[in-house]
Amino acid sequence: MNKAQLVEQLATELEMTKADCERVIDGTLDIIRKSVKKGDDVTMVGFGTFTRSKRKARTGRNPQTGASIKIPACTVPKFRPGKAFKDYLN
Repeated sequence: MNKAQLVEQLATELEMTKADCERVIDGTLDIIRKSVKKGDDVTMVGFGTFTRSKRKARTGRNPQTGASIKIPACTVPKFRPGKAFKDYLN
C-alpha cells in the first residue's frame, strides 16, 4: 500500500475528503519526524514506538571493487512494533 492508497482507504472509512485525510497523514508524520529528531520517543500504545539510534562509524566494502571504505557515524530512525501489533500479525 502506498500513500495514495492509504489516503483513499482512510477517506472511505472515515467519510472525509481525500484532501483532509492527506493533511492529517502529512501532519502526523511531520510531528513524528520532528519529535524523533529532537530525541523524543513517539509511542503509540498498541502500535509501536518511533525512536532514534546512533550508529557507530565503521569500515565497509565496495561490492563492485572490493575496496574498503569508511562509513561515518550517523543517527538513524528506528521503529519497534508494540505487543498488540505483533499479536495481531500472528
